[in-house]
Amino acid sequence: MLRKIGILTSGGDSPGMNAAIRAVTRTALTNGIEVIGIKDGYKGLVNGDYEQFNRKSVSETIARGGTILGSARLPEFAQEEVLLKGVEKLKENDIDALVVIGGDGTYRGADALTKHGINCIALPGTIDNDIEGTDYTIGFDTALQTIVDCVDKLRDTSNSHHRCSVVEVMGNRCGDLAIYSGISTGAEILITPETGYDEEAVLEKLRYLEAQGKNHAIVIVSEKVCDVKSLADKVSNATGFSGRATILGHIQRGGSPTPSDRVLASRMGAKAVELLVEGIGGHCVAIRNNEIISMPIEECINLPRKNRKEFYRLFDKLV
Repeated sequence: MLRKIGILTSGGDSPGMNAAIRAVTRTALTNGIEVIGIKDGYKGLVNGDYEQFNRKSVSETIARGGTILGSARLPEFAQEEVLLKGVEKLKENDIDALVVIGGDGTYRGADALTKHGINCIALPGTIDNDIEGTDYTIGFDTALQTIVDCVDKLRDTSNSHHRCSVVEVMGNRCGDLAIYSGISTGAEILITPETGYDEEAVLEKLRYLEAQGKNHAIVIVSEKVCDVKSLADKVSNATGFSGRATILGHIQRGGSPTPSDRVLASRMGAKAVELLVEGIGGHCVAIRNNEIISMPIEECINLPRKNRKEFYRLFDKLV
């Protein structure tokens, strides 16, 4: 019988994590299950930084960004010795199962714990939308909204000064934030891991747009694909536009989660507890075609990358 579960957030924070923590906590308590909040991810798990949670512990948290549990990266958790120390600490505290919220590395940790006798359910908490097997991750919609708000404002000032704004967005080798924001803001050029980076083609496209009477331009770039400051300088030197680089950075992680992220996190959190009550471990929760499902973590992390060709074709049609 499931008596006590732990919950932690790991890796980069994302808006909606608190809504998921709240859903897990209240669903578990409703089922007569104790809840232990684990601070600072796997680091806190190994160090025994635990706190008993009640309904009040998660009151007024659904609208808060970040994570009330804190987060930290612990690469050493992949080592057997460190992992076993974590398993021992959980057993010392009579924690039967665990819900973890985070990205790919978090999933791998949960899979390893399950194989060592601690049933784990993983929830996709990352703004990058780079977890396979799920249409959307917790935090993606909020980060997208933040990007769109920022780019809309940049377009206003770019239009006034004959500028080309080169905007770097997050993504961690996944172009979803870039392609979704590019379509949403009416950007002229998109540079992502999927498109690749052809500097001369970008400059040629800008010269063409200017010749067509375009007074401004927005270039959306996924992080780690190219140096946006260098590109902006080349735009100024090789076109009639004045290039300006804007790196949105960690502002994309912050802010109150959108209603969509709050609902998604709540649905996923409740599903996680339901799975654990059924004795299921080593699974991750996902949303597909608006249905909340689960699948083995091992299967999820071995899935191929999402195919976004439809979105890129749409972007090309709208430029």
